[in-house]
Amino acid sequence: MSELLGKIHSIETFGAVDGPGIRFVIFMQGCSLRCQYCQNRDTWDLKAGTEMSVDEMVSKIKRYKEYIVNSGGGVTATGGEPLLQAKFLINLFKELKAQGYHTALDTAGIVSINEDMKELLSFTDLVLLDIKHIDDEKCKKLTGLSNKLSLEFGKYLSDQKIPIWIRQVIVPGITDAEQDLLALKKYIDSLNTVEKIELLPFHQLGKYKWQEFDGAYELEDVPDATSNDIEKAKKILGI
Repeated sequence: MSELLGKIHSIETFGAVDGPGIRFVIFMQGCSLRCQYCQNRDTWDLKAGTEMSVDEMVSKIKRYKEYIVNSGGGVTATGGEPLLQAKFLINLFKELKAQGYHTALDTAGIVSINEDMKELLSFTDLVLLDIKHIDDEKCKKLTGLSNKLSLEFGKYLSDQKIPIWIRQVIVPGITDAEQDLLALKKYIDSLNTVEKIELLPFHQLGKYKWQEFDGAYELEDVPDATSNDIEKAKKILGI
C-alpha cells in the first residue's frame, strides 16, 4: 500500500495567532467553501499544493520543538479546509501526540461527523471553529454552503468536551448585524467548552490573490472593519 501523503499549501514556523503559544502552522491545500472574503484564495484547489508524508512533516516540526514546547505552543492545521484531508491528519496528529505536542485544528467544521472525524478529534487538543455566518441563508450567500454542519460540529465538540475557540470574521454590513450577533451569542452559550471568542476584522489584503485567479472580488466596495466595529460586536456578544 502506498504511503498516505498530505497536500500542503505552505507552513508557518512561528505562528502566534492560531492557538496558544508559538505554533507550527500547516496550511492544508483544498477547500470546499467559497467565502467571499477569503484571504487564501490560492488554497482552494485540491489538486494543487506540495505532497508531503507524515514523517517529512514531523521532521520539519522537530526543528522547532524547543520553541514550541517552551512557549506552551503546538501544531495547528489550517487551510484551506484541513478536514478535507482527515486521514492524513489522523496519522500526523497521532504521531504528534505520541511525541508530546499540543494539536489544534482551525476549521469551519462544515463536514459530517463520520468515523474519520471522530478519530481525528480524539487526537485534537483544541478546535478553532470558524463560524462563517450564524444565519443559514446568509451563510449560503457568503460561502456557497449551509452552516448546519458547522453548528452540529460545534455541538459535537462540546459534547465530547473538546476545547473550542470560536472565530467570527466581522464584515461590515454582512456579519455584524445585531440580530445575527445575538443569535451567535445564543449558540455559543449553548456550548460547554468554549474557552475564547475571537473577532477577526475583515480587510481586503487578500484581494490581489483573487485577481491572480481572474476571480471577481465581490466585496470590493465593503470597507475594512474598524476597531469601533470590533468593539461594538464585542459589546453585543458580551465579551
